[in-house]
Amino acid sequence: MSGEPTGFLYPFIEAEERDGTTLLLDLTRSADTKMRESAALRAASLERWDELLEQAGASMASRFDQGGRLFAFGNGGSATDAEGAVQLFRAPPYGRALPALSLVDDRAVLTALANDVGFELVYSRQVIAHARPGDIAVGFSTSGDSANVLLGLEEAARRQLLTIGLCGYQGSAMALSEAVAHCLVVGSESVHRIQEAQAALTLQLWSVVQRRLGARSRP
Repeated sequence: MSGEPTGFLYPFIEAEERDGTTLLLDLTRSADTKMRESAALRAASLERWDELLEQAGASMASRFDQGGRLFAFGNGGSATDAEGAVQLFRAPPYGRALPALSLVDDRAVLTALANDVGFELVYSRQVIAHARPGDIAVGFSTSGDSANVLLGLEEAARRQLLTIGLCGYQGSAMALSEAVAHCLVVGSESVHRIQEAQAALTLQLWSVVQRRLGARSRP
């Protein structure tokens, strides 16, 4: 069992463990603790950023109403968060579908830019190619220090896009960047808990946009 590649996920499980009942109790306690931590952090983040979410959502709704489009990007798990945000806006469970594009979608574009000009420019170059004043850029980074995400947001700001950043820890470079109009910081050092809270913030942001646009609520 010590050779299992997933062993790092549950360090409390000893290689010699043979007591199934104890093992299940440990797993149950671990899962329960994580769920409680996640729920508490999501609630705290939504409360902390309630006013900013309303402001950012109102600004996004105004841009969407004038033909603006949303561009989202991130790395690793944050790339999937960006894709999830785009899917939520583009094909919502209810309400108004809105134009959105994930800048991590096209593998050919990503690898070409990474190879030709450097990975730190894979998002800023796409912003140059696709975006126009009046659009929206949303960058995800658990650390808040991802160079390519920051450069993408900076390029977006230069091109008069509305910029929104989601990050963790204490926000780091993203929270201090003048290029980020609205920065939602999740106060945690756990990548998993940060991403779970960011999902809640993204959903609330979408809800504000839908309300501001006067979209019909779920039946």
